[in-house]
Amino acid sequence: MVDVTKWPIFSLMGPQELSTIRKACVFGTSANEAIYITKDDEVYVIGFNCSNCLGTGDSQSIIVPKKLDFLSGRKVVSLSYGSGPHILLATEVGELFAWGHNGYSQLGNGTTNQGVAPVLVSANLLNKKVTEVACGSHHSMALTDSGEVYAWGYNNCGQVGSGSTANQPTPRRVSSSLQNKVAVSIVCGQTSSLAVVDNGEVYGWGYNGNGQLGLGNNGNQLTPCRLVALQGLCVQQIVSGYAHSLALTDEGLLFAWGANTYGQLGTGNKSNQLSPLLIMTEKERIVEVAACHSTHTSAAKTQSGQVYMWGQCRGQSIVLPHLTHFTCTDDVFACFATPSVMWRLLSMEHDDFLTVAQSLKKEFDNPETADLKFCVDGKYICVHKAVLKIRCEHFRSMFQSHWNEDMKEVIEIDQFSYPVYRSFLEFLYTDNVELPPEDAIGLLDLATSYCENRLKRLCQHIIKRGITVANAFSLLSAAVRYDAEVGQHQSTWKSSALSSACIT
Repeated sequence: MVDVTKWPIFSLMGPQELSTIRKACVFGTSANEAIYITKDDEVYVIGFNCSNCLGTGDSQSIIVPKKLDFLSGRKVVSLSYGSGPHILLATEVGELFAWGHNGYSQLGNGTTNQGVAPVLVSANLLNKKVTEVACGSHHSMALTDSGEVYAWGYNNCGQVGSGSTANQPTPRRVSSSLQNKVAVSIVCGQTSSLAVVDNGEVYGWGYNGNGQLGLGNNGNQLTPCRLVALQGLCVQQIVSGYAHSLALTDEGLLFAWGANTYGQLGTGNKSNQLSPLLIMTEKERIVEVAACHSTHTSAAKTQSGQVYMWGQCRGQSIVLPHLTHFTCTDDVFACFATPSVMWRLLSMEHDDFLTVAQSLKKEFDNPETADLKFCVDGKYICVHKAVLKIRCEHFRSMFQSHWNEDMKEVIEIDQFSYPVYRSFLEFLYTDNVELPPEDAIGLLDLATSYCENRLKRLCQHIIKRGITVANAFSLLSAAVRYDAEVGQHQSTWKSSALSSACIT
C-alpha cells in the first residue's frame, strides 16, 4: 500500500485522518495542493488554493482539510489537473465537474471566469457518460464510454484538435481521423494531446516542437494524426510528460519520444526524438509506465515489481533508467519529481498485483494462513511449513514423517532468543536481515548450526559494519557468549572491535 505521507502536504494531517483516505491527488506548481477521497466517498481538499483550484468557494489557503459538500457521496473515477491549476473530475455515473483557473475557457463553461467551486460541465455532453479526463497546461479532454473524445480550452497550437488555433470555450468532439474510431485512453502534455484507440493505434495533435507527437517531424498538428512509427504494435498504455511521451505495448515493450533535455526518454543521451524509440530492451517485461505534464520525470515498473526512474530527478539528469528500491512508480514522483506531484489519481486500495517476493513477505507471521507456530521466549511466530521446507534444508529434514516435529502445531525453541529466531524465519521469507550487530552474532550462531551459508555472510557483514567504540566490548562479550563462528572475517572484525575498544 502506498504511503501518502511521502508527499509533504499530507504531513499536515494526523494518523486518523490519513487512515480514511481511499484516493488522492497532489498537484500545483510546488506540489502544495491536494484533493483526496475518503472511504465513504467524501471529497476533501487542502493546500494553497491557487486560482481557486481547491473549489472551496473562496481563495483562502487551508491547512486543515475541508470537505467539498457539493461532491459528497459521488464516486470519483477520474481526476486530472492543469497548470493554472484547473481541475477536472469524473464520477462513476459519468458526470463531469470542473473548477479553478479558467483564463482560456478550460473549464468548458463558455466563459473565462474562474471557477471557485465545482460546476457540472454539460455543454455538448448531455446524455454522455464521461469515463476519463485529462488536463494539459490550459486545455482539457474527456473520454466517454462510447469512445468519443472531447476537448476544449487553450488552443494556440491545435491541442484541442478542432482544425484551427482558436480557443474552444465548450467541449467539442475531436473528429477528423478519430471520427470512426473508438478511443480507450487519453493523455495531455503541456500543449499536446494523445489518444489510444481500441486496436492499439495512437493519435496525436497539438504542439510538436520537440517531437512529442512522435510523427517524425516537429510541426504542430491541428487535427489528430496517427503515429505511423507504431504501426503493427498494440499500445496498451500511454503517458505524457511536459513535452515527452511514453507508450507501452501489449508485449511489454516501451517506446519513448519527444523532448529529452533532462534525459527523460531514457536513451542514454539528451537528444530529442521525433519518432518513437524502443528503450529498456535489456530489461524484463514492462507492466506500467508513468509521467505527467508538470514534470520531466519518467518511471516504469517491470513484471517482477522492479521500479526504474529517469529524467529530471531532484535536479539531476538521469539519462538511463535507474533501478530504485521503490515498489511503485508513484513513489518516484513523491521522492524525486520536481515538483513532487502525483502522476495519476492514486488509489490507496491494495494493489491487486503482487510479485512472488511481495506475497511471501506479506504472509510472514500471518496467523490466518499459517499452519505452524514457533514459540520463543513465550512469544509466537506464525509460519508456513511449505515455505520453510523450500527455503531451508534444516526444516526439509525436520518435517519428515519420522520426526516428532512434523506432527506438531507448535514447536518450542529454547536455544535462541526471540529476536534472533524471528529474524531467521523472516529471512527465509524476504532474503533480508535487519538486526543490531549484538543480535546478529546470535543469528550467526544459528546460521552456523543450520548450515545457512548466505545468512552467515549477511551476519558477518552486519557485525563488521556495526562495530563502534561504544559497542566493541559488548560485541566481543556476545561473541564469547555465543561461541559464534565468524569464518574468514573472524580475525578482521575482532581486531576492529579490539582497536575500537582500545581507543577508549
